[in-house]
Amino acid sequence: MLEPGSAAPDFTLPRNGGGEITLSALRPKTVVLYFYPKDDTPGCTKEAIGFTKHAASFDAAGAAIIGVSKDSVAKHDIFIAKHNLGIVLVSDEQGDVCERYGTWGERKMYGKTYMGIERATFLIKGDGTIAEIWRNVKVPGHVEAVLEAVKNH
Repeated sequence: MLEPGSAAPDFTLPRNGGGEITLSALRPKTVVLYFYPKDDTPGCTKEAIGFTKHAASFDAAGAAIIGVSKDSVAKHDIFIAKHNLGIVLVSDEQGDVCERYGTWGERKMYGKTYMGIERATFLIKGDGTIAEIWRNVKVPGHVEAVLEAVKNH
C-alpha cells in the first residue's frame, strides 16, 4: 500500500487530445494525480470543474494536474469539450495504474457491491515521492484542500 514517502509508481498513458503522458518526465514539477470513477457523472464532473477553476493557481504553485480513469481517450475528449475543462485526463483502460496506486477495488453504492475506482488524490513531489494521499475523497472542498497542500510543500 502506498503511503507518504513512497516512490510514486511511474507510468505512461494516453492523454486527451492525443499523445501520451509519462509521470517521471514531468519532474521536477509537482504533480496532483487524481483518480476518479467515470467521465460525466455528477461527482466526477464537479471535481474536474473544480480542478479547472483553480488550474491557474496550481500552475502558479508549480503543480501539474492529471486526472485518471478507465474511460477511453475519446470519452475524455467529449467530457472535456462538454464541460470546457482545462486539465489533462489520461486513460487507464487496462486498469494497471489504478491497481498500482491501490485505487481499484470493491465499492458499494445503494447497497450494491461492484468493482470500481476509488476517488483518491496523490500529491507527488518533484523528486517523484508521494507527499500526501487523500482516499475516499468527498468532492466539496477537496480541490481547495489539495491546492493548500501544494502551496505548503
